[in-house]
Parts: sequence; C-alpha cells; structure tokens
Amino acid sequence: MIIRRFLRWIRTASPRARAAASGELARAYLNCDLSPDDRDAAENAMIALLDDPSPLVRRALAEALAASPDAPRAVVQALASDHRDIAAVVLARSPLLIDAELVDFVATCDGALQATIATRAPLRRAVAAAIAEVGSAEACLVAIESPCADVNPSSIARIVDRFGHLGAIREALLAHPDLPLAARQSLVRQLSSALVNFVADRNWLARDRAEEAGREACEKATVTIAALRPHHDVRPLVHHLRASGQLTAGLILRALLSGNIAMFESALAELAELPLRRVQALVRDSDSRGLRAVFDKAGLPASTDVAFREVLTATGEAHDGEFNGEGRLKRRIVERALMRCERSDISDLDPLLILLRRFATEAAREDARTNCERLLADDGTERGRAA
Repeated sequence: MIIRRFLRWIRTASPRARAAASGELARAYLNCDLSPDDRDAAENAMIALLDDPSPLVRRALAEALAASPDAPRAVVQALASDHRDIAAVVLARSPLLIDAELVDFVATCDGALQATIATRAPLRRAVAAAIAEVGSAEACLVAIESPCADVNPSSIARIVDRFGHLGAIREALLAHPDLPLAARQSLVRQLSSALVNFVADRNWLARDRAEEAGREACEKATVTIAALRPHHDVRPLVHHLRASGQLTAGLILRALLSGNIAMFESALAELAELPLRRVQALVRDSDSRGLRAVFDKAGLPASTDVAFREVLTATGEAHDGEFNGEGRLKRRIVERALMRCERSDISDLDPLLILLRRFATEAAREDARTNCERLLADDGTERGRAA
C-alpha cells in the first residue's frame, strides 16, 4: 500500500524531503481519484503529519490545502492553530473556517494574524465587527481598505473611537465616499484636536486661542459635512452631535446661515425631542408662538427665539440661488441677519452679535478669496486668447 510505504519512508527522510512529499500527498488527496480506503489512509497520514517536528512539513500541508473546500477539516483546524506563519496561510484562505471560528481567532490571536484574517475575501460582517472591536490598528486598516470587506456603520464608528487619532486610519476612512456622516464628523473633530495640541505645544498660539480656532474650524467642517449629501437624512449626524456635546446654538445658527435648513430643523427636533415633520411645519408657519415653544422646549437661550426669527426672515428675503445650502456661510444673508439683529430691541443680544460679526468676517474673507481666484482665472483666460 502506497500510504504504508510513505509512512515508513518519512521516518528517515530529511525535513525538506518530508515537506515536499507531504505537499504531494495533500494535492493527491484533493485532485486524484482515490479509492475510499486510500482516501481515508491519506487523511490519517496528514493528521499524523501534524505532529512532525519540522514546520516545513506543516507549512507544505497548509499551502496545499488552504484554499480547498475539500480539505480534511481536522487538518485545517489544527493548522489554523499552529505557528503564526503556518496559521496565516489557512486563516487567510480556507473556506472551511466558519465566521464563529474566525471571530474566536480574532479574539485570541495577535495583531499580525488579525490583519491576515482581515485580508479574507470576502470578509463577512461578523468577522469585520470582531476586528473593529478588538483587532489591532493594522487589522482595522486592512479591513477598511479591503474592497471585499463588509463593514457595517457601527463597526466603522468603533474603529473611529479606537483608532481615529491615527493618521493612516483617518485618511483611509475619509477616502470612503459612503462613510457615515457621523463617523466623518468624529474624524474631523479628532483631527482638529490633534492640530490644536500641535499648535499649542509649540507655542505658536496660546492654548485658549488655539482651542477656539479649532472649535470654529470643526463647526465649519461639520456644516460642510452635513451638506455633502443634501438628500440624505441628517438626523444620525445631529444625534451624534448632541451626544458628543457639540450641538450648540452657535452651530445651529451656522447651519442656518449656510443654507442648511434641513440640519437646522433636525437640530431643533433633536433638542426639543419632537417629530421632525412637526418642527418643519412650525418653521415654515408664520405663527411665532409655536416656534417659540419649540425653542423653549429645546432649551435654547431666550434671546435665540427672536434672533433665529430674524435670521429666518433674512433668509426669506434672499434671492434664488443666494441660499442654496452649499455648506458655507452666505455673506449677504449673514450681513442682513446682523443688520436686523442690531436694529432689534432685544436684551442679552451681545453674545449673538459677536458671533454674527465673526460669521460676517468669515463670509467676507471666503467671498474675497473666491472672487480673487475667479479674477486670476479670467486673467489667465484673457492672456491665452491674446497669445
């Protein structure tokens, strides 16, 4: 019997010769038309080879069997728990390993093997979730960069919480066009915090001033993020902002002055804990009593009732195309709102006026930058025509 002679031979053969013969045995098991008895004998021989002292032998078995759905399950299971270099071959490729087993491996193996598991194609949702929860930064990066990985939004949020401070992971996540808005905002906030610390630690700005600049930049980016998908529901983003303490009156005002009515209405609904449709109806209603009640229920400062109403009136006076929700402050709208608030007989408006003046300066600078770029572009076009 061939298998009997093989078992006698390997007792005296060199490790390299045993490894080569073991690989041939595994391929014969998968590809040759063996009788039932020979097949059983070959499987028993491979199980016996798992005890071979040379890793070359077990590596040869792993290479030959890893990708096959017809490999002996007992051999594959043992190889998956072998030395790292041997286990990696099987963990990356074997279709015999079920999701529950892979999740268990993710929980118990080191970061290198977790990254190997993350390369599987496909990488199913349960396994990706385990990597997001307990995997190394390397494994999480592999998972989010893999086109074959099914990573759900909650797993992405977990990766953001654990490793959003790492530049490589942050860059990979931000490159995803379908990244949830809340996750994108969290990454921007972490980036803002990192830049604040960088600037303050080098004494380029006082920490208070750096934190103020970072907060303003983060709020500006948040409104821009909310405008990325104008036809999508922004309530998950708004809920995230509230849970993280970022849903302030200043941010809501910025959203409104940037043309994002949907974010403004969702923010009021979130803070007041009212149905969105009811808030939308009240915002569009000329009756001030209902909207005043929404502001009170939302816990916004008393001055914001009249202040937001002035802003809403100013937006109603805007021309078509002047207030189209692009995610940046609209200079004429800000200036019109500022003028109306300055003329209003409202107490405790100083903080709001300071904020509106700041917005007006920001909008003026953005407009100036855009206009100068346009002038330079027109000048280049004219020079090209003249030549």
